[in-house]
Amino acid sequence: MDNPNIQDAFAELFAWCRAHNFAGHDPFDALNSRVFEATPLKRSRRARLAWTQLVKHSPLNLRSIGLVTASRNSKGMALFALAALANYRRTKTNETEKEARQLLNDLLSMRLEGWSGAAWGYNFDWQSRVFFAPQGTPTIVPTAFAARAFIEAAQTFDDETFLKIARSTCDFILQDLRRSEETPTEVCFSYSPDTVNRIYNASLLAAETLAGVAALTREQELCRWAVRAARYVVNQQQENGSWVYGAEKNQAWIDNFHTAYLLTSLARVVAHCQIVHTSEFNEALQRGYRFWRRGFFLADGWPKYYHDELYPADAHAAATAIITLLELRERDREAMDLAQKIAHWSIRNLRDKRGFFYYQRRRFHTVRTAFMRWTEAWMLYALARLSEEERVEKSY
Repeated sequence: MDNPNIQDAFAELFAWCRAHNFAGHDPFDALNSRVFEATPLKRSRRARLAWTQLVKHSPLNLRSIGLVTASRNSKGMALFALAALANYRRTKTNETEKEARQLLNDLLSMRLEGWSGAAWGYNFDWQSRVFFAPQGTPTIVPTAFAARAFIEAAQTFDDETFLKIARSTCDFILQDLRRSEETPTEVCFSYSPDTVNRIYNASLLAAETLAGVAALTREQELCRWAVRAARYVVNQQQENGSWVYGAEKNQAWIDNFHTAYLLTSLARVVAHCQIVHTSEFNEALQRGYRFWRRGFFLADGWPKYYHDELYPADAHAAATAIITLLELRERDREAMDLAQKIAHWSIRNLRDKRGFFYYQRRRFHTVRTAFMRWTEAWMLYALARLSEEERVEKSY
């Protein structure tokens, strides 16, 4: 069987996202329901969590019944901007440059006001298992991906304006984010200014941001903070090389994409902050990568959600895996091959003929919902980066 064309899949997905103005639904947007909002249940933590999980896991899309409107998500916009930047680097046309700059401007317009530095949040109230973040709360995950987009824009366009925006996110991290753990050698950044929690990939995304900015501004203090945050996460690694999601008892799961986040962010801290002892981080990175590489993928590229279960095969996991494999390809000469296999498998098994990607393939059915941030933005970013790297390979 011939492999599907990755650039064609990218172009068709980009066209589909443009046609929807980059706005859509999200697995966690249930609390945007006007029906739920009109009930007293909105004040109950348990009811908010139950409604969120019901809408997320239902085999039927309950959002139309619940009157959940489609909207733009700041993390999604950051991923779209990163995809457009990769597309511009590959094509170098006026049209692709214009599109990348427009998406960056759109992302900047979603910045939240009233904080020490640039910060972004989600477009919905979010009830997690351990905390509640009302819409408009700045959180580190969308902020870190926005920073990644502006760091890449500064490098791609050699434009100091974008770097200043990225540098401002460091002020938010250091002045507004709470620190749930702090010693002279370690620090764990919380998810938002209003919560105290220990979510490992979130804290490491803060470290990645600090390290990425420091690589361009040469601020050693930012790297020192990044290294302390990385050390905290490295010290939470389990014997088999894995990390659980967080420190609480109800956060003890291990999944594909959160592991991928950790590996990418840790690799970036190591790359950007070569000023202190990084051997401890390199060893942890290698152990974590081996666990992830061996446990989460089948030989044909099937992306598992959990290391010990075949189903579901998840488009978000597939896309984040492609990004992580490209980030760590210098450590694994077979990484590019696996990234291509995952992309080809996803195009064959999770792609709609209209160009978008389905959420998950489960044992007895496929959830065909299109989630703009969770699935489409991530997949667009992954296909753009893979197309970019394939072009680089062909030029040698």
